[in-house]
Amino acid sequence: MNWILLVIAGLFEVAFASCLGKAKEATGIETTYWYLGFLVCLTISMFLLVKATQELPIGTAYAVWTGIGAVGSALVGILIFKEPATFWRLFFITTLITSIVGLKVVSH
Repeated sequence: MNWILLVIAGLFEVAFASCLGKAKEATGIETTYWYLGFLVCLTISMFLLVKATQELPIGTAYAVWTGIGAVGSALVGILIFKEPATFWRLFFITTLITSIVGLKVVSH
């Protein structure tokens, strides 16, 4: 169950980073809504991270959480914000995913 909470926390990390990207593109009151979305997603992500670390090792949980956020944010950047999808960028995203899976496999 704690691993599920951690994955959901990581997805909310992607969401709060995406809200920042959308806020940068927005104008007027829409900017405020994106920043509010950022705060809501940030709060949920942190709450779930805290819950997950009550049972999981902090080093592993934090690495997995940030890894999910980094990979997810990079993919959102490529798919939504039209950032470049170069070979090396995709290669290192793949190594991050491999590392996250590896941490899960070796954790007790």
